[in-house]
Amino acid sequence: MNHIVTVQDAVTAFADFMEPTDAELDAIEQEMPVILADVDLLDAQIITLDRIPTELDNRRIRRARRRALAARIALANRTTAASLPGGAA
Repeated sequence: MNHIVTVQDAVTAFADFMEPTDAELDAIEQEMPVILADVDLLDAQIITLDRIPTELDNRRIRRARRRALAARIALANRTTAASLPGGAA
């Protein structure tokens, strides 16, 4: 018995409607500092998975956590400022 397989996925996998829109790319660009700060925090945490954290490791994690929180606050402030009418806070 021969199975008939469609190639619809292969044909539509690279269709124009599958690409991110300009608005989605702008949103990713705005969130990039938060993403990078989270990656740094994960890196600092991953380093300590297989050993007891040293004081330097603890400082590295605290610094990365503060940077991640600061990036999230900055993003929230930009989002809030952009959504308020008239630019008033």
